[in-house]
Amino acid sequence: MKKILLLSGMMAGLSIHAQFSITIQGPEGFKEQDAVLYTLSGSKDIIVTKEQKKNNVWTFKYPKAYSGMMKAYFPNTNNTVTFISENKNVNIRLEADGNKIKDIIYLDEANALMSSIQESSQKKEVILPALSQIKEYYKDNTEFGKALKAEIGRLSGNDNSDASKFPFVNYYNTNYNKYLSAENTKKISQDDIINFIDKSNDMLETSSLLRPLLVAYLNNGGNTNVAGSVDQLLDKLKVETPRGQTVLSELIDIFDVYDMAEYKNKYLGLAKNLKCTITDRLASTLKSNANVELGAVFPNYKFQSAVNTDAKTIHDVKADKKVIVFWSSTCSHCETELPQLLAKYKELQAKKIQIIGLSLDTDKSSYTTRIAAFPWINDSELRGWNSSYSETYNVHATPTYFILDANNKIISKPEHVGNVLEYFNAK
Repeated sequence: MKKILLLSGMMAGLSIHAQFSITIQGPEGFKEQDAVLYTLSGSKDIIVTKEQKKNNVWTFKYPKAYSGMMKAYFPNTNNTVTFISENKNVNIRLEADGNKIKDIIYLDEANALMSSIQESSQKKEVILPALSQIKEYYKDNTEFGKALKAEIGRLSGNDNSDASKFPFVNYYNTNYNKYLSAENTKKISQDDIINFIDKSNDMLETSSLLRPLLVAYLNNGGNTNVAGSVDQLLDKLKVETPRGQTVLSELIDIFDVYDMAEYKNKYLGLAKNLKCTITDRLASTLKSNANVELGAVFPNYKFQSAVNTDAKTIHDVKADKKVIVFWSSTCSHCETELPQLLAKYKELQAKKIQIIGLSLDTDKSSYTTRIAAFPWINDSELRGWNSSYSETYNVHATPTYFILDANNKIISKPEHVGNVLEYFNAK
């Protein structure tokens, strides 16, 4: 497996010997100077480097061979552009409405083809079933009926785009259709998935297919023997290998996302006890989890533009206890739970308990409107899941709660607001 871990100094030194380049043409009036380039390892974005705009163009020089998913993130306007690399030059032009990107024009052949195939696939999965239902109400000999029949036939056919000269495009679409498309998912066995993960080339890690493949693998095995399924997979891959460690890391995150604490703890323990050299991918998972273990000091955070406080950091906030809640204005569970916290806020205040809300919002207006109702400390980077919270505090869903003591040690990790209130006898 390749390790894509490049320091800015290395990038500067190697840029003149680039393997390929990524050129992104910005629209006129797009008020963004910086762009951050990422590659992919499993489901984890890996920062490569940052570039500034010159003559309305961002140019990245990539010094190594790389085939797979990439993205450019524009931190000040919170826009993301995804694309692929076939280890050849990438050329993209953006169109924007103000500071929001509204269209991405892929000018290189590989990305144009990938975009076309993806668009066709989405139409087939989403639009085709609806058209088939509508067709029942129109006769084939009417003008609309004929047009409807022709469109259904077009969408039902195979995509004849020639991807043979683009290895990554061919790899991604062939294996997505085989293992993850709705029509084939039920035909694939756990052994099929194990063999594919075991024998696939390095494009598996860079394709974004690994996480959904693992979810499909676990679903295929059912709920009765999850540990048996995981052990079978890890035994085949050899957990000490780079791929085995990437899969182990992904599984720990999956169990975290789906609140499967028993399995998360089991395989997190396995990861901690490995005696081999640990890959960067697994090391990041171990660090994120270690940051928020019970008894650990909650990593400090410097507020960006916090309201309802003069404190500069989380650790500067003085209280007997602190409740940290990661939330978002677009989170339906937050809409249900945070009002319950609000109803008990004065009671908690009287007990010298302070609430600190860290939002994973992206829209400033939505965030500002929502926090007007919350009298506690609120802050946000306004970068959504691109914020630093996700990795530093191992946040996979909202709302996520932590309770800290006066010394900022984690003393509880409640699952729901009811558990928070119960902890303080405030129900």
